[in-house]
Amino acid sequence: MNLKTLEKRLTYLTGNAIRDYTMIEEGDRVMVCLSGGKDSYTLLEVLRLLQQRAPVRFELVAVNLDQKQPGFPEHVLPEYLDGLGVQYRILERDTYSTVKRVIPEGKTMCSLCSRLRRGILYGAAEEMGITKIALGHHRDDILETLFLNLFYGGRLSTMPPKLRSNDGRHVVIRPLAYVPETYTERYSELKAFPIIPCNLCGSQTNLKRQKIKEMLRAWQAEDPKRLTNIFRALQNVQPSHLADADLFDFRALAADAATTGEREGAMDPLDAVETGADEAIDPSAALPGFPALS
Repeated sequence: MNLKTLEKRLTYLTGNAIRDYTMIEEGDRVMVCLSGGKDSYTLLEVLRLLQQRAPVRFELVAVNLDQKQPGFPEHVLPEYLDGLGVQYRILERDTYSTVKRVIPEGKTMCSLCSRLRRGILYGAAEEMGITKIALGHHRDDILETLFLNLFYGGRLSTMPPKLRSNDGRHVVIRPLAYVPETYTERYSELKAFPIIPCNLCGSQTNLKRQKIKEMLRAWQAEDPKRLTNIFRALQNVQPSHLADADLFDFRALAADAATTGEREGAMDPLDAVETGADEAIDPSAALPGFPALS
């Protein structure tokens, strides 16, 4: 897949996600959390492409949190962002020492690291007048979290495309929610992003998430539509056909109770992308407000 075709697909999927979940609105000041990994680089680039064409005006501010990991190349992101001419801010907090001190050797560090990072980013967002916080999680991240919670947490939940923080003061968005990880991998190669590896969590072996990732990759190889169908299931939930008594009032269910009908809607934007039918994608018609680049 060449760069032009891939950017067309990326902007198409991202624009649809933004539209479907009302992620970005007129006058938004969006913090793009930039870790230095392939996904966050892709997020920033795709939002910049959409910003050029979208009739709604919004501002992008790239923010990186330098967690003081040993060997972290501090110069890479500032040089890259200066070259783009993107507004940015580098936050410096030594969360690395905290995580290494608190988490026993061999235990997963991701949870504590994520909580510390989230608190710092929320504080910066409030200080900077940010209205939306954009994270680089893609479709496969969302599916991996679904199965992590299912297999190890005993619950049906995942990372939603749009989330309000517990204190109600921040809105987190995931514009790449419809994007397969293979797209961010290929885009990163084509764009030659200066990738910064995460040595803190990357040094850990046998992580549950890695095992889930391998499982999903095997499923994808066996049936290219399977992950798309699983993601669609997250968008087509029927509480009356599950078993959560707090979500659906089974106690009051009687023989003459109304039944739940099947949802009807427009053709899913993933259909054309998954089949590789680029000619079926009409960005100008599909994405009012957030057209993909032709």
